[in-house]
Amino acid sequence: MRLLFFLFSAVLFWTACQNNQPSTTTAAAQIGSENAITLPTLLDRAEALRMGEEWDLVQNIYGQQSAVLRNNPNDAEARVKLAELFMQEARVTGEHPHYYPAAMQMLEPVIAQMSTLNNLNPMEKDLYFRALSHKASVQLSLHAFDQARQTAEAAIAINPYNAYIYGCLVDAQVELGQYDQAVQTCDKMVSIRPDLRSYARVSYLREIHGDMNGAIEAMDMAVKAGYPGYEQTEWARLKLGELYQKTGKWKEAEMQYQICLQNRPDYPFALAALADLAVAKGKNAEAEALLKKAIAIIPEVGFNIDLAKIYRKTGREQEALALIEEIKGMFQEDIAAGHNMALEAARFHLELTKDFNQAQQFVQQEQQMRPNNKDVKQLSKEIQERLFHH
Repeated sequence: MRLLFFLFSAVLFWTACQNNQPSTTTAAAQIGSENAITLPTLLDRAEALRMGEEWDLVQNIYGQQSAVLRNNPNDAEARVKLAELFMQEARVTGEHPHYYPAAMQMLEPVIAQMSTLNNLNPMEKDLYFRALSHKASVQLSLHAFDQARQTAEAAIAINPYNAYIYGCLVDAQVELGQYDQAVQTCDKMVSIRPDLRSYARVSYLREIHGDMNGAIEAMDMAVKAGYPGYEQTEWARLKLGELYQKTGKWKEAEMQYQICLQNRPDYPFALAALADLAVAKGKNAEAEALLKKAIAIIPEVGFNIDLAKIYRKTGREQEALALIEEIKGMFQEDIAAGHNMALEAARFHLELTKDFNQAQQFVQQEQQMRPNNKDVKQLSKEIQERLFHH
């Protein structure tokens, strides 16, 4: 289990509320070229992900901020707003190889320029902080955890009173296996802003320490603190369902997954969660249909891995092998976009390809980066056991 699902930014609301703010280009902050700027494209959403007015809002924000940058490539505010939009689209659509590099393309020039300036005015200081915070979030999503920790700490040095950036630091510390520090950072986050994001992190830290009832209580608070239908709220509700499922409360879990789908129709992660529950109940055909529906909506590698397992479980080895080859291509695409997938690749080879030597190579890569992480240690142990018996 990963903490990365806690990167709840409410980007659409934040960006929309700032559309009427003045430009933040200054004479000192010349971050772009005077030539025409090349902007990352906004990919079309699948029909099931458009969510009516939400997709209209996304397109409007993209159009407005793109126009600002084409007119003035030095507008740092427009760059940060587009980065926020790209981050949210990565979460919603699963198009990580496109949107995370796009977000970094917007953020890096702002950070590079602001870091050279002395005596930043309040608006420039806020932009610098936001750009660093979003960079830390993207680094977490790319599994560059130590880099994310360093970036988060740099942002906190600018503004130590913002809950969002403490959330990024909690995530980085957990992934690096710095669990005691993560608890302290989470306490600081909650003291600043007790909301969906902070309650969700409390839930995960309680789960790590074996307090499942406390984890359920905190995640329920997270759900109640959110607005029904928003992606971040339904993701928290999804995780509440998973906690119920882990504790054997399947009825309660299914209810949460179904509420997700009522509030956010065809939410692919809820479909996949229902599929996982169906597998647990021995309903493989139902699980297969749900996973195929989810895969048609977003290109999530985990959905495909689960489908390949069903193919193999039901004796369809050729279909399983064909899908395994497609999954390898998905891994390669993510890695090419700068996404560290070593842990996921190790488990993929352990469970599906049965190439235990390859699995060991990948997990060793991860151990070099974060040797104290509990998930990495557990997976390494599982691989060693398979190698010993193989």
